[in-house]
Amino acid sequence: MVRVRDEGVFDAPIDRVWKYLNDAPNHQHSITKLGPVLEQKGNAIKIAGQVKNPDGTWRKETYMMTMNPPTSFTLETIDGPTKGTKHTHTYTPQGNRTKVVVEGDFVNPGADEATTRKAVLAYFDTMFTEDNASLKKYK
Repeated sequence: MVRVRDEGVFDAPIDRVWKYLNDAPNHQHSITKLGPVLEQKGNAIKIAGQVKNPDGTWRKETYMMTMNPPTSFTLETIDGPTKGTKHTHTYTPQGNRTKVVVEGDFVNPGADEATTRKAVLAYFDTMFTEDNASLKKYK
């Protein structure tokens, strides 16, 4: 397990960021596919998902996502190859922008610490870049 922390600033206010995060039809990524919701209890939802591997294939995983609007959510992989991965995304308003800090523990079977860290940071870079571009158009 590798501890990773990353941060960035979205070019959108926190209310728009949070609305976008909760708008499944519009909150899409090239490297993840989420859905369907398998179970919901309070602010926690169990979701089936797929993540694109570096070789272009897709792996299936199951997640528990706990929403704490509008300041954070935690995503834990509860089944699949990276079971045990758990990270929290924390949002801080900065006027018309929103800072996001992602921090957590990541499992990557068969990979050393440096390889895991590099893969996680590349994954979050793609997610952040796609989200920031989408937020610029999102109303």
